[in-house]
Amino acid sequence: MTTHPTDHALPGHVSSRSSRATDTGLIKVRRMAPHHQAELPEGRFLEREISWLAFNERVLEMAEDDGFPLLERARFLSIFASNLDEFFMVRVAGLTRRIHAGMAVTGASGIPPRQVLEMISTKAHALVERHSRCFLDEVQPSLARDAAVDFMHWDQLEEEAQHHLQGWFEEHVFPVLTPLAVDPAHPFPYISGLSLNLAVMVRNPVTQADHFARVKVPDSLPRFVAVPKLENSADEAANHRTRFVALEEVISSQLNQLFPGMEVVARHAFRVTRNEDLEVEEDDAENLLQALEKELLRRRFGAPVRLELSADMSPDLRAFLVRELGVAPSEVYEVQGPLNLRALGEIADLDMPHLQFKRYVPTTHRHLNEVETARPSDVFASIRQRDILLHHPYDSFSTSVQAFLEQAANDPRVLAIKQTLYRTSGDSPIVDALIDAAEAGKQVLALVEIKARFDEQANISWARKLEHAGVHVVYGIVGLKTHCKLSMVVREEEDGSLKRYCHVGTGNYHPKTARLYEDLGLLTCDDQVGEDLGRLFNQLSGYAPKTAFRRLLVAPRSLRVGLIDRIDQEIAHKQAGRPAGVRIKVNSMVDEQLIDALYRASQAGVDVDVIVRGICALRPGVEGLSENIRVRSLLGRFLEHSRAFYFEGGGNPVVYIGSADMMHRNLDRRVEALVRLRDPRHVAEVKELLDLCTSDDSAAWRLNADGEWQRRYLDEQGDRLLDVQSYLISRRGRGGQRAPRS
Repeated sequence: MTTHPTDHALPGHVSSRSSRATDTGLIKVRRMAPHHQAELPEGRFLEREISWLAFNERVLEMAEDDGFPLLERARFLSIFASNLDEFFMVRVAGLTRRIHAGMAVTGASGIPPRQVLEMISTKAHALVERHSRCFLDEVQPSLARDAAVDFMHWDQLEEEAQHHLQGWFEEHVFPVLTPLAVDPAHPFPYISGLSLNLAVMVRNPVTQADHFARVKVPDSLPRFVAVPKLENSADEAANHRTRFVALEEVISSQLNQLFPGMEVVARHAFRVTRNEDLEVEEDDAENLLQALEKELLRRRFGAPVRLELSADMSPDLRAFLVRELGVAPSEVYEVQGPLNLRALGEIADLDMPHLQFKRYVPTTHRHLNEVETARPSDVFASIRQRDILLHHPYDSFSTSVQAFLEQAANDPRVLAIKQTLYRTSGDSPIVDALIDAAEAGKQVLALVEIKARFDEQANISWARKLEHAGVHVVYGIVGLKTHCKLSMVVREEEDGSLKRYCHVGTGNYHPKTARLYEDLGLLTCDDQVGEDLGRLFNQLSGYAPKTAFRRLLVAPRSLRVGLIDRIDQEIAHKQAGRPAGVRIKVNSMVDEQLIDALYRASQAGVDVDVIVRGICALRPGVEGLSENIRVRSLLGRFLEHSRAFYFEGGGNPVVYIGSADMMHRNLDRRVEALVRLRDPRHVAEVKELLDLCTSDDSAAWRLNADGEWQRRYLDEQGDRLLDVQSYLISRRGRGGQRAPRS
């Protein structure tokens, strides 16, 4: 058995009381020898930012596909908009900041930073236009035709409906509005990131002078306001329709109440996106928690990186906003139709099941439900019988991982629970179980990663709640994010021995997203896994130099080198005439060392399949470099989130699952863990999943050598290819048996 020792401890942890700066030189990442690089050509890496935009384009293609249920198409439009917001807040903002500071360097693609920014702008402008056209020309008319859902303008509403909405405005909206004028006594106001605003031009009827004012559209109110049914209308058909009007249109119609005595000359919507990435100097922070809270306050005031405007805004008003906000012309996006279509998620949730994906209720894994009973199964007894490989959301999270922790909290034989928390829900039963365990007198350690992007405030709140309940809380490691998905329960067995029960997963301990994200997880009481997790938790919470792992690959020490070693072994198998092959399923494939290892494998004749949801910098299908590499992308109703690594192993396959994507941040700046699957049935199950994802009969996007993605979802007869997620749902619905293709 191959082991990958970790010769030194991870860098110093940050306790719940203080931050201890330690020698970050302990993070040693093995670099490949220079001769490996010399034999590979320049230009072999795709630009990661453009690849991300290509991912979001794939999301948009699903919204454009009339084969999906109509409200789900609206949901995909919402997801596209939300994704693009985060891309600008983080990736574009970071690149822009580095360029302005003179710190930007050319990345692996070889494209200069300013050119990358120009490419982003060109592609993003085209996608925004396409997104708007999809809503205006396809989804909105289809909603009116097929769902009797109308998006109305104010002047299209009957007088009775306007009267009702005027009363609603006066009661619910007017009290929270604050018009902000701009003149010599009132400077241009701060515009918060992602807020929807009205740019209003008013005229003094006496002096005929024009004045600018800004009105913020409250984000605490519905983005699309339901138009009430009409009581006295002769038009019965109107009352059988669901009608909405945009909140900014309701406010626009009542601006005379905000500016009495003034003439409203113009009103147009606009929206600003700001740099909202965090920068925390952990080494200098006396307390990481306090430092992060201060940085969260500063996040609100990041520099603008995008200005969205209504397409019909006058040139003068546009020029005024551009000047006052200090944005470049390339950062201005004129939008046809309503701004901020993230809110279409509200429309997608309307109670119209015939226009949505058929509701799917996850089932309990068969090894946790072997006896028909109304009582929950004994998770510990099931794990003692065999390792259990979970595949969410097809396997229920609540009756597996959640039940595992809840039973641990209530089991008097359980002595300790150790748990990582990266993201969790606001009403998390996982957090509740940890609190219950601590209050029952068990030793409970929670490693809460408070630097999880955009969940920082929620994680701070849960960290404090856990501390107050007596849980030992550790906030992470200086210089690293803790991204691994680990849980360990120490239990005294009936014979007096201690046994470690473990869960290693690819997804967060988040019951809500577990119903929407596709993930893998292993429940086991294997001694080697228990020893590995015990050592890793000791590293995360204390000091543990000279640590080695037997079934885990752990970043930043051994994960990259361990995977590259496996790839190199596949090359050796191929050269010796033994079965060889590599299959990798991840969210992102960016790390140059891993990609170069795959290129070398391809050059040696090893077949390589990569399944990637998001970014891919690998260029497949290049003669002499990567003609044996195929890259596919799967998207669907569930977010493909699992990470799996399959190596043919000369006829003895090796499989790992875990938390790490193939990106620098995961391999160098995060604590990640992969666990090797030992049960031959689990190895076969992962192989079957990867076979399904890479089959020519399955619908997928395929990456070409030029970086373009081609969607293939119809066969030669024009019939739809197999949808992997729908197939897995139908198979679980048949008790785990294979379902026939439709």
